[in-house]
Amino acid sequence: MWSLPALLFLVAFFHRAAPGIIAKDLMQEFGVTGAIVGLLSATYFYAYAGFMIPAGLCIDAFGVRRVVAAGGIVMGLGTVVMGLATAPRLLFAGRFAVGLGATVTFIGALKIGATWFPPSRFGFLSAVTATVGVVGALASTAPLAVLVGLAGWRGALGIVGLATLAASALCFALVRDRPEREGPGVVPLPGFGAVFAGALEVLTNRHTWPPFLAFFCLYAAFGNLALWVVPYLRDVYGLSSERAALYATAPSLALLVSAPATGYLSDQVWKRRKLPYVACSASSFAVWALFFATLGTLPLRGVYALLFVLGTVGGAFVLTWPIGREVNPPHLAGIAVAVVNFGGFLGAALTQGPIGAVLDARWAGALSAGARVYPVEAYAAAFGVCAALVVAAALLSLLLRETRGRNVYAERRQGGRR
Repeated sequence: MWSLPALLFLVAFFHRAAPGIIAKDLMQEFGVTGAIVGLLSATYFYAYAGFMIPAGLCIDAFGVRRVVAAGGIVMGLGTVVMGLATAPRLLFAGRFAVGLGATVTFIGALKIGATWFPPSRFGFLSAVTATVGVVGALASTAPLAVLVGLAGWRGALGIVGLATLAASALCFALVRDRPEREGPGVVPLPGFGAVFAGALEVLTNRHTWPPFLAFFCLYAAFGNLALWVVPYLRDVYGLSSERAALYATAPSLALLVSAPATGYLSDQVWKRRKLPYVACSASSFAVWALFFATLGTLPLRGVYALLFVLGTVGGAFVLTWPIGREVNPPHLAGIAVAVVNFGGFLGAALTQGPIGAVLDARWAGALSAGARVYPVEAYAAAFGVCAALVVAAALLSLLLRETRGRNVYAERRQGGRR
């Protein structure tokens, strides 16, 4: 029940950083700038963020099976359109469709987690789901670079699109929305009207917004790192795209361990949400500050080590979704997760284009095979913005409500301990 929505989430996460691998190909083929590549990447996040709350409403109202399967079909068709694009406008249309379809995948996987698994495991399951996304991020680095080398960027997108359509068909055929405890038959769902009315409780709950804003800042920084770290290593250190992509796997490899470990420790050992979020966010800023201070001067092994440490301490974001769920009504798990998740993707959507423009503003005119080559000063300005976003996330995390791993909505309504 969980694995097929999670597989489609893996594909969705794959698409987030994929433009960084094919950025040079796009610049060469379509004659576009870094700002346009940043805007193309951000188009995914515009669609993802714009439809995040409606996605949560639809999943709560109509069920995971139908909504996630439909989203996967849209995502797969958008990928095929990108691979066949003959003009930038078709690239943008396909990228928007990819983001639109991807919107429902993560919420769907967590909704399955909320209905098929015990509440005491939700924090860990949220982290494991996020780790599946990290596997998708890894697939969009060196493996995608290899696939592009073998099949070209168009062929690579076509292969991914067809695989996505096949996974969507399996989701529709096999996934069930919840356990059937009273024999065979379809378990009734609450309907869109009831869920929409209840969603107002989530949006007017003041405890919803600190995790929303902290995730906005954290994911804006991480999304821009994923987009520009390969061009940075290629332009400043002279690496090939394939070798730069290998170095870019460092944060994701670390997150494969740190994300589920953060969820497990939060659930079973610390039994806290706020404390690990604050500690990880503050540690992330310290590593970002060191990364910024050593741009262009650190040996490559040192760059890899810093990127790995950044992933190691970057697990705070996996606690965003349990916190969002635990401060809101239990029956609105889909919309609660959607609202706080919306913050991260809004952050990426609103910052990737402007950070691409920051790079363009400091471009010295160098070109390589028709693609822009940015100096280290340009990357210092771009990554400096990312470091500022992370310190903002650390400060915002101080405003989080401590839930101790349990739903505190009723307690809050009754005027209990805050």
